[in-house]
Amino acid sequence: IDMHGIVKRFPIGTGEELEVLHGIDLTVRKGEFVAIVGASGSGKSTAVKLASRFWDVSSGAIFVGGVDVSTVDPETLLSAFSEVFQDVVLFDDTVRENIRLGKKDATNEEVLAAARAARCDEFVERLPSGYDTMIGENGSRLSGGERQRISIARALLKDAPIVLLDEATASLDVENETYVQAALSELLQGKTVLVIAHRMRTVDNADKIVVLEGGCVVEQGSPAELREKPDGRYRRMLELQRESE
Repeated sequence: IDMHGIVKRFPIGTGEELEVLHGIDLTVRKGEFVAIVGASGSGKSTAVKLASRFWDVSSGAIFVGGVDVSTVDPETLLSAFSEVFQDVVLFDDTVRENIRLGKKDATNEEVLAAARAARCDEFVERLPSGYDTMIGENGSRLSGGERQRISIARALLKDAPIVLLDEATASLDVENETYVQAALSELLQGKTVLVIAHRMRTVDNADKIVVLEGGCVVEQGSPAELREKPDGRYRRMLELQRESE
């Protein structure tokens, strides 16, 4: 993924626009794990969603595999991405069919293999009809951690080369976080990963960290490099989180 001079504006009123990203330059190489960090409103989610053409850029260009995404049909482009965000979208259907959305022609064996890898068995065995249990509108009969594991199973089934991840464990309890982290470790193997990080300690194994502030890239480098910067933004964010724990 290559982002060059990305600017993104959103309409906020009659003839008015709010510019949320200002000339972003970012490269994610094949197989890299890149984390984007920053305060709320810094542009993290916008930058990640632009990569998969959730929106189009206002100016600049984004390339995936050397191809300008603006020239690619959105549905074709999305086949290269798996997305696991905090706001999981589920349907009033069975666990099995919600997972199968990752690959609509998947066999039952493929669905169950993805579910096991995502640690879904732990909670599905307690459901009245197992994988054929109806889960309610947007998974209303499941906990947040269970919904996340279905989302990860769906992404595993899709098996796309690029994973966009909004740190899926940020609001989970310790037990659910353990299950979801194990499921994520399966999903991320051998993939190119772009993650929105909320807790600095969870991205210490990233290949690169990109710090956004006010819609601009203010720092980027390896975790070790950024920790050593005396007045660095990332180092300060680490310190503030440690103080609050």
